[in-house]
Amino acid sequence: MRSKTQPIGSYDIASSVCDHHSQPCITCSTFNILAPIYKRLNPKDPSCRESDYRDYWLSRNHNILDLLLCERSSIICLQQEFWVRNQEFVNIYQERLDDAGYVSFKLGRTNNRGDGLLTAIRKDYFTVLNYRELLFNDCADRVAQMLHVELVAPFPECQANDIAREILIVNTHLLFPHDATLCIVRLQQVYKILQSVESYQKENKLNPMPIILCGDWNGSKRGHVYKFLRSQGFVSSYDTAHQYTDADAQKWVSHRNHRGNICGVDFIWLLNPISYRDLLKTTWNEAVFGMFKYMLRRASLTDKDAFAFLKDDNDCDYVSHSGFCEALRQLNLIGHEHGLTSEEAMDLWFQADIDGNGIVDYDEFRERIWNPTLSARRVEESNKPEDEKGEQKESIGLSVENAVLFPQEMEKGMWPEDYSLSDHAMLTVAFSPIRMPCSQR
Repeated sequence: MRSKTQPIGSYDIASSVCDHHSQPCITCSTFNILAPIYKRLNPKDPSCRESDYRDYWLSRNHNILDLLLCERSSIICLQQEFWVRNQEFVNIYQERLDDAGYVSFKLGRTNNRGDGLLTAIRKDYFTVLNYRELLFNDCADRVAQMLHVELVAPFPECQANDIAREILIVNTHLLFPHDATLCIVRLQQVYKILQSVESYQKENKLNPMPIILCGDWNGSKRGHVYKFLRSQGFVSSYDTAHQYTDADAQKWVSHRNHRGNICGVDFIWLLNPISYRDLLKTTWNEAVFGMFKYMLRRASLTDKDAFAFLKDDNDCDYVSHSGFCEALRQLNLIGHEHGLTSEEAMDLWFQADIDGNGIVDYDEFRERIWNPTLSARRVEESNKPEDEKGEQKESIGLSVENAVLFPQEMEKGMWPEDYSLSDHAMLTVAFSPIRMPCSQR
């Protein structure tokens, strides 16, 4: 029975993102499918959920699967809200994906929240070399999946025996910023993902490879998470395909949230092996300082006013550690269960105190907090002798060829009122494998 939800055939489905290419390509789709336990059927009665009406959720999710299997992406990433608690629901997805030639992995949120993630990989395109589950164990019980895969499809660029054909794929769903105190939690979630990726590569002594981060990031291009990932060298695949800049924040939307706002929050991020990456700890500190500065500027403080705010004694011309911590507390960055840990706060202090003399003067404040310069990592790297910069090897890279949102109206910043599959769009990106040199660090 599928009469309760608009059938997929009644939508104007875009042709496959790969149709205009003569060569085969790797496609990746990310989609928050809205778990039935969260889908409200009656705005006047918040307790009326789709999960109580089997015909409704069954019909809608068969239509979602119809869409996914029509697209037949090489990689499918579904976010929590994948209803892991309902075994019938899980079986429907696993059986239909298995019949279509996928291997799938599901992961529920911690503390038995009822929803989670599912990642499916086409077996004719990839061999799964390893699978890791990342549990944030935070206030939102968020999780992530990481898959290490090897490309097996016959791409001409990958035929040579000396070229690595491996890719890391991450699927996640970040916390929604219900209030300002949760912004730091979202940054911490991304930091944990990047730490896990970095640790996995080091532990297994892996060559550099493309990294794809998929999911519902619950934040726009104006947010701190976006800026943090960009500082690490990641690019938004959809924006790359459409030649949008970081400043083009209203060109497209992908979500209508529970407050009725439409925004672009679903991303497929790409980092190629050749892309420069700043030291992770450094860019994390810079991201937190960016949030710090944003809060001060929102209060209409100039740089001199902000420096005075940090000082705990108006007669001195420097910021002490106690004054710095008090400012963090007043800005709600520490002092509550969702804030920075004492270790993270101390790391920030050491980053600000450039000369290590136990105080931060005005010049240090401007250089590290108000107008941060290029990180020390970049300077150090540029000063290395050529023989210390690492052996150059070839690896597979990915070129963004095309990207589409479904429904297509969302590409114009509009939300179609007749759309009922989810409160999110499905984003699909087409990549072409390319050969590129990469530096071994």
